[in-house]
Amino acid sequence: MALTLIEAAKLHSGDVVRSTIIEYYARSSDILRVLPFEDIQGGAYKYVQEKTLPGIGFRKINGSYTESTGILNPETEPLVVAGGDLDVDKAILKMNGEDQRSVHELMKVKALALNWTKTFLKGDSTTTEEEFDGMQMRLSGNQLIANSTSSGGAALSLAKLDELIDAVQEPTHLVMNKTMRRLLTVAARTTTVGGNILWVKDEFGRQLALYNDLPILIADEDNTGSQILPFTEAPYTGSSVCTSIHCISIREDGVKGIQNGVMEVNDLGELQTKPCKRTRVEWLCGVCILHPKAAARLYSITNGTVTT
Repeated sequence: MALTLIEAAKLHSGDVVRSTIIEYYARSSDILRVLPFEDIQGGAYKYVQEKTLPGIGFRKINGSYTESTGILNPETEPLVVAGGDLDVDKAILKMNGEDQRSVHELMKVKALALNWTKTFLKGDSTTTEEEFDGMQMRLSGNQLIANSTSSGGAALSLAKLDELIDAVQEPTHLVMNKTMRRLLTVAARTTTVGGNILWVKDEFGRQLALYNDLPILIADEDNTGSQILPFTEAPYTGSSVCTSIHCISIREDGVKGIQNGVMEVNDLGELQTKPCKRTRVEWLCGVCILHPKAAARLYSITNGTVTT
């Protein structure tokens, strides 16, 4: 059974350091907060993805059916190694206390979570072979929808956003940047535009926006402070002044994470080469799309007032 990181943290409540780090990892990313992860053996996950359903029809009395078989595509998703080492000088610990180590550990975990979120959307193994491919690299064909075919794109159309949602089987979430969420909430307050926006609270008590009952997950900044979904993406044609919105079906038979065991947090103690104490965080993980309509991307969206 696939578990979210929040649920995984509960299973390791006896290991305070690991449990805290796993929960903080989820807290630092909207996507990691909700994405289920399935434990697998080995270094890759093999599965079959539905491509074409078998044919069906009617027959005459004493007639026969035309044989038809559906098509399944075998897929393999390799695991990647995410993590990092964190060194804290013993002098800092002596002057400011052992708590400083925990502070720096959580900073490292936050950086890892933000980098993982960027990879989930923008990962490209052809340029960085150590990472997995993100949604932008995987989605094509009918799962890639242009908000506008005009040169340079256009402001978000609610009709196109609804088309994006319809392109996904059993959609559960929308992913966008903060600016697009703000533009949607403004549209909801504009009588000539509209837009069904509601607000609820997430697992950590923070405000969470919903559009047409789909929670809006925010992809904000990565670990370097750069926008993950900036208005610098290429549109259908013209200058690169656009962003994109993703609709995802996050579930066990849709989009889910895979891992070979939970995140490992190891105290390596004091180093021989320098007076520092080292903590190593490492996670064998990956992402897979089990259904061809489990995700879609709406692109060619400019920073402008939402239209109907």
